[in-house]
Parts: sequence; C-alpha cells; structure tokens
Amino acid sequence: MNLGDKLGNKAQELSGKAKEAAGDATDNPKLQAEGAGDQAEAGAKQAGEHVKDAMGDLKDGFSK
Repeated sequence: MNLGDKLGNKAQELSGKAKEAAGDATDNPKLQAEGAGDQAEAGAKQAGEHVKDAMGDLKDGFSK
C-alpha cells in the first residue's frame, strides 16, 4: 500500500469520526450514520490494502 492511500484512508476514518461526533452532539441521526458509514468504508479499504501488502510479502518470501 502506498503512503498516499494510507493517508487518504486515515483521513476518511478521522473525518467519519468527526461527523459521527458532530451528529451525536447535535442529535442528528443522519450525520451520525454518515460518519459511521465513512468509518466503515475507510476500514474496508484499509483491510483490502493490508491483504495486498500481505500477498506482496508472501510473494517476496517465495522469490528469495
């Protein structure tokens, strides 16, 4: 995973946390849900990138 992807995913996760907190503070269920959705999407992207990294490491291990 490249650094840009990692930073983008982390930024999306933090933005989602902020939206969810703002929704909690203002009693806005739509904003809470949007924030939770952003966090879930970022988590899924991060998981996918971790799988790619692991497969790359495995491939490198066999080529040595």
